[in-house]
This record gives sequence, structure tokens and C-alpha cells, in this order.
Amino acid sequence: MTSSSSPSQDTKRLAHTYPEGLRADALMEEDVAWSHEIDGERDGDQFDRSERAALRRVVGLSTELEDVTEVEYRQLRLERVVLVGVWTTGTAQDAENSLAELAALAETAGALVLDGVIQRRDKPDAATYIGSGKAAELRDIVLETGADTVICDGELSPGQLIQLEDVAKVKVIDRTALILDIFAQHAKSREGKAQVALAQMQYMLPRLRGWGQSLSRQMGGGRGGLATRGPGETKIETDRRRIREKMAKMRREIADMKTGREVKRQERRRNKVPSVAIAGYTNAGKSSLLNRLTGAGVLVENALFATLDPTVRRAETPGGRLYTLADTVGFVRHLPHHLVEAFRSTMEEVGDSDLILHVVDGSHPNPEEQLAAVREVIRDVGATGVPEIVVINKADAADPLVLQRLLRVEKRSIAVSARTGQGIAELLALIDDELPRPAVEVVALVPYTHGKLVARAHAEGEVLSEEHTAEGTLLKVRVHEELAADLAPYTPVSA
Repeated sequence: MTSSSSPSQDTKRLAHTYPEGLRADALMEEDVAWSHEIDGERDGDQFDRSERAALRRVVGLSTELEDVTEVEYRQLRLERVVLVGVWTTGTAQDAENSLAELAALAETAGALVLDGVIQRRDKPDAATYIGSGKAAELRDIVLETGADTVICDGELSPGQLIQLEDVAKVKVIDRTALILDIFAQHAKSREGKAQVALAQMQYMLPRLRGWGQSLSRQMGGGRGGLATRGPGETKIETDRRRIREKMAKMRREIADMKTGREVKRQERRRNKVPSVAIAGYTNAGKSSLLNRLTGAGVLVENALFATLDPTVRRAETPGGRLYTLADTVGFVRHLPHHLVEAFRSTMEEVGDSDLILHVVDGSHPNPEEQLAAVREVIRDVGATGVPEIVVINKADAADPLVLQRLLRVEKRSIAVSARTGQGIAELLALIDDELPRPAVEVVALVPYTHGKLVARAHAEGEVLSEEHTAEGTLLKVRVHEELAADLAPYTPVSA
């Protein structure tokens, strides 16, 4: 950290290159983050990787505020951004970590981060977020660096957005808009795209603005001539009405998709298959862990929000019990409320599970803050009653003292490395112990002509012992009540 050009000491500027370890690992190059030779066996063929790599550096139109009549005259380039954060609580290190995460989000979205500023205030300024004097200093930094966008580490009100743009003379966006942009880039499934679109419209609705023709009124009624009485409707009011109509349609579509996923969940419940949900901070290694446990072949990328669409795979405990493992969308500090609402139906996978694997990045500078951020969202979706195992991932790269601290504080926790396989066997055994077990213990001598019952006992229950006799298969199993009733006719008299 270096002091700014201002004589005051309450504003800090980040150097053009962050200190090693502060810059988020999500900014690593593709060939460093993942290699087919090292990671291919664990993560599968990763067919999505080439498509993602082809799109991640697509340049967009520049974002000058001036009206440009001929779009061909606009310069094509990556957005060049300056970051702005307001430090209200916590330590200076917390503020720097937050801005470093914002830098990772910006570069994940495809921007080029040029500089960063942290403003020390009791609370954000109601007009310009950082105050009029600091906004003028920000304008100087924008001119000095040649930036075309300012990203603020917080959610700005529509008024703050307009005022700060008027001073800085470049486009201003906030943390919420940045996260929504990343989600829009990475969503692949129909449901994921619909959820992102709904969140974007919810965010955009109170921030609509226009100039010139955009604020003019339409004629009152009829097709012209005499029938034009009344003030009519402004263009911006028409836009708001259309967005509300689209939002209503999008909610109906998401509700229909939710029904399809609920049918699949009901089928798993009917078959008494336990479910495990993987939840955690973005880039903590959830997809890598899913691939390590099931060989799912889900896209793995050292980037924030690399995977958004939930993936459910069938898995088996060391004892042979079947269960499902679901990968969910990653969380982040100050996750926008619009996203929590839009992705609520997807996050229900966490609430309906029998066990949560809460994955945390053991190599992160502040893993406890990641744990707190994820648990806040888990509370929001009503999943506080589900048993939780804290999986401290990236143990091979973590500080041993940090691992010891986390293992001591989190009573139900285990350290693993999805990359090397360290601790995976112990994690599988822990999952086996924590999954709910069938309630009824049965001893049955099943004739060989009823082999389907034996198969059901293996698939739906827990086989304690199995012996093949002359009369049939002698089973000692723990099963649910329905299967226990089917096995009751074959209970030996001696039992």
C-alpha cells in the first residue's frame, strides 16, 4: 500500500501490482491453473474448457459516456478499470483483502485492473459514495491511468451512481453489477441463464435512466390528430413496465423448471437415497472435490464463479451405500440479494440435503470470513438444521498453523486436497458415518428366486452381513420400513 497524492491520510492507493499472496489466485493463466497431464485423470476431459477459454477474453465496446453516432468509430478493447473501496469497519488488512477480491472479480469478468483506492470513512457518502473531494481525486486517477470504468466495492444507489459518473466522467458500476456480469458470462443451462436474467432485471429496474428522446412523452391516445389529449407515458415508464412484464414471465419459467427438479428430488426420496450437498465460497474447490469423489468431469477453473449450474452425481460410500452428491453455486461476501432470490430454487438443493459438505479454501488469507459468508446464505435459504462437515480444501498449499486453527475451532472438520487426493479416503469414511441410516434392522432368508429383494437391500439399505446358504441368501440389513415389510415374510423362525 502506498499513500495517495492527497495530503490526507484517510485514502490509500493500491500499487499497480498487488503484493504476492494478496492478489487472488483466480487471475492465474489458463495453462497454469489446469493442465491435462496433471489434472485430466481427476477432472475428466473438461470439454467446456476450450469454449470458456475462447470466450473469456472477448473484447467489448468501449464505455465512453459521450454519445457516439457511428458505432464503428468506437474503440474495441478490454475495459480498463480503477477500483474504489470504502473502509468502514475492520482492519486495514480486511479492506485490502476485500479490494483484492474485487480485482479478482474484475479480471474474471475480462477487465484490466489499473489501480485501486481505499477511502477511510465512518459510512459511505450518501451523494457520491466516497465524498466530493475524493471523487475529484478519483477523476485525476482516471485521467492519469487512462481508465474507462470505475468499479466500487459495494452496492451503489441510483443517485450515487449518477453523481459519481458526473464527477469521474467515465462509466461507474458497483460490486453487484460486476458479479451479475460474471454470472451472465458463465451461465450455461437454461435455468441458470433465466435466473441470471431475472437478477439482472431486478437490479436494473430502479436504475433505469435516459436522456433526450428517452424522457419524451408518448401521445395520449388514438393514432394522432385530435385524439392526443392527456400527458401520456414517458419512454422510461414504458421501459419499466416492459421489464416488469419480462420479470413476471421469467419467474413463471423458473417456477416451471423448479417443478422438474422437485420431481427428481421426490424420486430420490422415494428410493430412500441420501443426498449430500457441496456448498462453499467461490473458488474454494467445490467442483474439484466433486470430480475427485465421483469423476463427474465438471469444469474446473482457477477463477471466481467458474461453474454456476448445479450438478448432481451418484456416489457410493466405502461400505457400499448409495447417495447423491450435488455441487452448488459458489458464494461470496456481500452476495447480492437479487442473486440469493433468483438462485433460491437452485440453493434448495442445500436445504433438502441430508448432509452439507462446507468447502473452505485453507490457503485463503481469511478462511473464517469465507465460512461466515457462506453460513449467512445457508441461513437465508433455511438450511440451518442440516448437519454440516467443514472440508478444509487445498491442504497441500495451506499454512499448517491455519489448518490447525481451523481444525481446532471447527469440531466437525477435516483437511483434504482435491488436487492431490490427501484426506479423501478419510472424508469418504466420515460421510459414511454422518449419513442417516435406515431405522429397521432385519434378518431375512431370501430365496434365490427373489434376487430383486437382495438387490434392493443393497441399493436402499445397509447390508450388515450376507451369507449364501442352500435355501437362499441370509441377510442382516438395516432398511426403511417399506422394504422391511417386503422382507418380513422371509424372516427365519429362529430369528
